[in-house]
Amino acid sequence: MGTLYLVPTPVGNMEDITLRALRILKEADLILAEDTRTSGILLKHYDIKNNMMSHHKFNEHGTTAGIVERLKAGAVIALITDAGTPAISDPGFFLVREAVKEGVTVQCLPGATAFVPALVSSGLPNDKFCFEGFLPQKKGRATRLTELAEETRTTIFYESPYRLVKTLKQFAEYFGEDRHVSVCREISKIHEESVRGTLAEVIAHFEETEPKGEIVIVLEGKTINKHNKKENL
Repeated sequence: MGTLYLVPTPVGNMEDITLRALRILKEADLILAEDTRTSGILLKHYDIKNNMMSHHKFNEHGTTAGIVERLKAGAVIALITDAGTPAISDPGFFLVREAVKEGVTVQCLPGATAFVPALVSSGLPNDKFCFEGFLPQKKGRATRLTELAEETRTTIFYESPYRLVKTLKQFAEYFGEDRHVSVCREISKIHEESVRGTLAEVIAHFEETEPKGEIVIVLEGKTINKHNKKENL
C-alpha cells in the first residue's frame, strides 16, 4: 500500500508552507492539484518538478478509482488545492473516503487554512465555534439561515467578495443588525484587512468600500439572555 498525503498550501504568503510539506511534495510520485496552473506557480517557486495531475470537483468522480488503484499498488500521492487545506471547502473528501475504504494510509499534514487566523484575530469567542464554509446559493439557504439564527457559538463562513454585501444584509435580516461580526480578507497577503463591528457598521463600510480578495466572515453567536436563563433554571 502507498500513502495519500493531504498537503496544505499557503492561502497567500508563499512562506506559509512547512518544511515537511515541501519534502512530501518533492518525494511524491504524483501531485494531484485542483488547478495545475495555480499550483504550478507554487511548485516552480520551490523548484519542485514532480508530475502533476488535475483533480477537482468536476472530475473527481471519474479519476478517483484510478488514483486509489495506484495507491494500492504502492504509490505515494500528494493532494493539494489552490490554497489552504484540502477538503476544507475544497476537493478532497471523496478521494479520502474512497482511499480509506480500500485500506490506504491517509495522512493530513498540519498547515495553512483560512478560517483559523480569521477566527483567532476576530476578537470574538473562539473556545467553541461552528464552521459553515459556503452557504447554499439558492435551495436551502433560507432554511439554513433560520437554523443558524439560534446558534450560540461563533460561526465562520466563506464568501465571495461579489456576494459579501448581499450576504451581510441577509445576516442582518435573520440575526439582527446589532450582531457583531469580523470580515477578514486577503489573509497573509500584503493587503490583509479585518473589518470589525456590528453587522450594520460593517455593511455600511463595504457599501462605501468595494470588497476585494478572498473573504472569511466570523459572526458572533446568539447571546443567551441571562435573566431568562435564570428563570428557566
